[in-house]
Amino acid sequence: MTLTSYLARRLVLTIPVLLGMSVLVFLLLRLVPGDPAQVILGLRATPEGVAAIHRDLGLDLPVYQQYLVWMSNLLRGNLGVDYRSHQSVAELLATRIPVTVELAAVAMLMSIVIAIPLGVAASTHRGSGADKLALTLGVVGISIPDFWLGIMLILFIALGLGILPSSGYTPFGQNPIDNLKSVVLPAATLAAGLGAVLTRMTRASMLDVLRQDFVKVSRAKGLPELHVVYRHALPNAGMPIVTVLGLQSGYLLGGAVIVEQVFALPGVGNLVVNATLERNYPVVQSAVLLVALMFIVVNIATDVAYAFLNPRIRRV
Repeated sequence: MTLTSYLARRLVLTIPVLLGMSVLVFLLLRLVPGDPAQVILGLRATPEGVAAIHRDLGLDLPVYQQYLVWMSNLLRGNLGVDYRSHQSVAELLATRIPVTVELAAVAMLMSIVIAIPLGVAASTHRGSGADKLALTLGVVGISIPDFWLGIMLILFIALGLGILPSSGYTPFGQNPIDNLKSVVLPAATLAAGLGAVLTRMTRASMLDVLRQDFVKVSRAKGLPELHVVYRHALPNAGMPIVTVLGLQSGYLLGGAVIVEQVFALPGVGNLVVNATLERNYPVVQSAVLLVALMFIVVNIATDVAYAFLNPRIRRV
């Protein structure tokens, strides 16, 4: 099977996943207590006013008809309108997606740059101080909740030292330096858990590879240790590392919801939380479906990376 057909098969399999996700999100929102009309009208709500809002929003239709209308509009590129601001949901998401993507990308970069070298050092110096440090940081990073770590970083670094902002976001186009400052603490908060898992996985995978015969042969030939480790051992330990990165991308997208709330970032996660509290169906449905699509795309990219690293997978 060629890489093109392999990729095409993966893309086809995403269709039922997205369809199932759309049904699940749609039904779960309808099960959440609360009425969008009551939220919109507030204390001024009357039975007549609620009925009028239901007619305007199409909420007086049976649930299955509401779903079909939503899907029909979705397939035409119409994501609906925000109940509160009357702004197009597509335009609303377009302003929020870059924030969440940047946050996840910087967190991923931080974890890769720190965790992989630390995991490699721990594996090549097993039992040393570096190994014990890596294991300790791995346990601590996995155990600490994102919201608690975010609050601690705000207290000690943003408020205590005053070197980074405690909340808010500056677009990159407006001021690149301020943009970086506004993302560092949230990204570090999000990177802690991923970095911990990645460190432990890199260490375990490298320990397994370093025991193999080809590594012993490379060392016997007199090759420099760094050459043996980074040129021969690390690439062969790459499959489990890629697996962790692919699976943990979902953690990054899910963790972004909490981190954006803690640091008041105007991302998709913050939008979903506020829209859920307001029973803003079009925003929540479209945003959650978008996050699911992003997660699927990352997993497809992981599958493609597998195919490049191990061509035998393409025959599966």
